[in-house]
Amino acid sequence: MSQTITIRLNKETASWLQETAARAGLSQGQIVREQLEKAKRAKANKPFMRLAGIMRGLPRDLSTRKGFSRS
Repeated sequence: MSQTITIRLNKETASWLQETAARAGLSQGQIVREQLEKAKRAKANKPFMRLAGIMRGLPRDLSTRKGFSRS
């Protein structure tokens, strides 16, 4: 490992991490690293999500635009 970080967890999260590590037989650090890698991969697979919710002035549901209505 090349970098060390320190994080502060609330009691509930710290307890969850400790219990999960004990059940899985892994270190707490390993669980945190795995979850960070998982989040990194998930974001890399959905680059278009950075655009979600930023379009202003459009109908909430684009199927309600003129020409696409069911009336």
